[in-house]
This record gives sequence, C-alpha cells and structure tokens, in this order.
Amino acid sequence: MIHVISGTGTDVGKTVATAALAARELAQGRAVAIYKPTQTGVEGSEPGDVRNIAAWLDCPGRLSTAEGVRLREPMAPVDAALVAGGQGAVQALPGLDEHCERIRRLAAEYDTVLVEGAGGLLVTLGPEGANIADLASAVDARLVVVTRPDLGTLNHTALTLEAAVNRGFSRGTLLLGSFPDHPTALHCRNLQNLRAQAEHHRWHFAGAIPELTMKGDIKEQLLSAGLSLSILTAGAGS
Repeated sequence: MIHVISGTGTDVGKTVATAALAARELAQGRAVAIYKPTQTGVEGSEPGDVRNIAAWLDCPGRLSTAEGVRLREPMAPVDAALVAGGQGAVQALPGLDEHCERIRRLAAEYDTVLVEGAGGLLVTLGPEGANIADLASAVDARLVVVTRPDLGTLNHTALTLEAAVNRGFSRGTLLLGSFPDHPTALHCRNLQNLRAQAEHHRWHFAGAIPELTMKGDIKEQLLSAGLSLSILTAGAGS
C-alpha cells in the first residue's frame, strides 16, 4: 500500500504526520518504507526529514528511509536545483519515471510505503513539470493532505481539495497536522469547518495530530498520535 503525504503548503506538519503514520503501521506489524522525492534545505550528511523520522522511531530492520535527491537551498525543488547549478545550469533532478520506479521497488519489499512530498500538492518536482499530484496518480497512491488549524487554513485547504478532486482524487484523507493542547475558539471552529470541507468533497477526515513536545519519549508520542487517526485505506486514490 502506498500513501502520498502532501499538504496545503510548507510547514504544515507533513513530517510529523508521516512519522505518526509510520509509527501506526509499525505498531500493527507492518514493514514500512518512507521516501522523500526531494529534500531541500540540507547538504552533505546533514539529517533531513526522513532521517529525522528514522531517528525518532528507532526501528531498524522494519523501517527504511530514502531520498530521491537533496539540495542545499530551502526552496521549491526546481528553484533549488537552479541555484545549485549556478550560471544558468540546473542540478540534475530525478524525473517522474525515476521516482515511480523507486517507489514501486519499495512497495515490492515493504508492506507500506509513505511518500512525503515537498511543500504543497502542486509543487513541481522536476523540469518536465510533474508535481506531487502527478506522482501520486502515477503510482496509484492513497492521497493524504495535511493542513493547519490556524487562521487562513480554510481557503488553503479548500483550494487544495478542489485541485485534488479535479485531478481525479475522488477519495482521499484530510488531517490536521498540529492541534494545540489549549485551542482557541478559532482552532475549534476551524476543526469543524475542515471536517465539513472534507465531507463536502466526500473525502475522509482522519482527525488531528496533537501538538507534540518532541521531547522525552518521541516514539511514544508519535505512536499515540498515529493511533488516534483514522486513515482511509480501502480503494485507490482516484
């Protein structure tokens, strides 16, 4: 089973959501692979998102992580590749077919593959113009969209869900990436409104990941968060 985890934008909690879903799958006895098509904002041996997840969950043997490419600048992949290339050149980026091949190989070895996107649903992965939605469609993945509970989230979420449905994802999962322990009236209203948005599009609303301290027993926090979600698993994304 393949899930592509995207978001309504950057810094919405995709990495923590991916980690929580991985913890859930591992706890249910499944072997998990996590793939990040493009990791930006890191260089050399610096840890990226999937390496952080591997450290948090500490489950060697049953959890594998991989990146398609890593780029130093914290930008959209194509722009980061342009800057890395210098003088008008472009650092080579994997094409859609290469990403799909890697994901399918992982799916043949692991029970669950979680693909964490970069930024939002329509972020371009390479110079040929393919985006996260195209990747999810190409590998017949279940699409998970992570959103925020804060001001501005309703419009961003509505636009993302509309784009997903128009691209053929008649089914999918929406979840909140980080819900505060002491929510304001705004957070509570947004929780209800986001649930209604998912239902309007006939998507599944999985609930909210609580705001994690990321201190102490991080693995247990992620497992608790993952088990609190209800993820759509039956049927393809479209």
